[in-house]
Amino acid sequence: MEELSQIISSVSGFVWNNLLLYLLVGTGIIFSIRTRFVQVRRFGTGLRNAFGSFSLNGKKADRHGMSAFQALATSVAAQVGTGNIVGCATALYAGGPGAIFWMWVSAFFGMSTIYGEAVLAQMYKTRDKDGNVTGGPIYYIKARFPNGFGTFLAGFFAVAIIFALGFAGNMVQANSISDSFYTAFGIPRWVVGLCIAVVAAFIFLGGVKRLASVTEKLVPVMAVVYVVGCLIILCIQHAHIIEAFRSIFVGAFNPSAVLGGAVGIGIREAMRFGVARGLFSNEAGMGSTPHAHALAKVKRPQDQGMIAMQGVFFDTFIVLTLTAMVILTSGQLQAGVDGALEGSALAQASFSVTFGSFGNAFIAICMLFFAFSTILGWYFFGEVNVKALFGSKAVKVYAAVVVVCIVIGSLLKIDLVWNLSDLFNGLMVFPNLIALLFLSSVVAKATREYDENPDLPDTENTESVETESPAD
Repeated sequence: MEELSQIISSVSGFVWNNLLLYLLVGTGIIFSIRTRFVQVRRFGTGLRNAFGSFSLNGKKADRHGMSAFQALATSVAAQVGTGNIVGCATALYAGGPGAIFWMWVSAFFGMSTIYGEAVLAQMYKTRDKDGNVTGGPIYYIKARFPNGFGTFLAGFFAVAIIFALGFAGNMVQANSISDSFYTAFGIPRWVVGLCIAVVAAFIFLGGVKRLASVTEKLVPVMAVVYVVGCLIILCIQHAHIIEAFRSIFVGAFNPSAVLGGAVGIGIREAMRFGVARGLFSNEAGMGSTPHAHALAKVKRPQDQGMIAMQGVFFDTFIVLTLTAMVILTSGQLQAGVDGALEGSALAQASFSVTFGSFGNAFIAICMLFFAFSTILGWYFFGEVNVKALFGSKAVKVYAAVVVVCIVIGSLLKIDLVWNLSDLFNGLMVFPNLIALLFLSSVVAKATREYDENPDLPDTENTESVETESPAD
């Protein structure tokens, strides 16, 4: 099993570091150019639109969809996960402080990619045979390729996302929670896993209504808890903030000036680990978040595209950056040094410098928020594809399997499952990127139309969708 895990890890590393790294960033550059850098021009509009529908107890989601903020919250619930803590620490160890600069670069271009995904999800959303609004990459893939090739691409994407996020992904998220609670409080892993599974099952059984209601409350709360905790640390460590920022910018182009030449980290490593971990965290271009954005009740598809950009901004420019600053100001980072702290151990040690013994507890609480919200988002993304492949009757079976995966994942050391999740995450990106690139002209045209006429009557973009059977 250990040898198999290493083989899968090598294949996954090749897919992410040698193929997807360039394809995802390249797609972001293309969409930035074709939309005339919509992430800059329309950032303020998206911010106003997103929080214009903000509420901790908004209108309930229904068969017509959910509010724009609920869709954003569901998207952010999946985006902001353990990668914002562990992934950031791993990137800093492997790529040095300069990796954070390249995370910012990838997120900047990723904002235009996720804008395109959300616009297309809105344009090609449909209704299932029960009359519920649904959407996601499989629908715009089949719309662009209405033949056997499109059916294959859509089916491949659906299967990959169900396994990558619904099953394997949620196992590792549950494992992260149980590990952090065992380390911080000594609570047995099986107890933590069982509690997570019970709460998750209750939310799953409530459908999209209950999930939207939970995420619109959970996401703001987890954001406030983590951001406030990080800001407290940075206020105490304020004397090191300027040096931390300097190390990020210098390390991006001259890592040896920050780390010394002996550690073997160069510009290539800083760029590779920064871009890869950044894209893996914010999920821009991966095809996951469009499932949530398709359900938003907005006036025009472009409105939700601008709102979707806020998810990438929050994930990378706020949460990941705060994590990086806490680590860099703590003095615990020894990038590239064999045997030095990395991953979750580095994050815990960095928070403990200021918080003392409460550092482990704080990380455990944040991991609970981050990982559990990701479980909810990833379950939902898988559910949409289960319905599309097998119909609504298969949802209960899917939910039961996910609950079992949560319990098993919390108990085991699952390096193999984590590597499989990474691999399937990478594989599901290819069909989505193919469709995005072939539909980039559609997004560009929609953006031009919005720029020419941004004001429309206050009608929601929900009634124009057509009914489609899951078998279609």
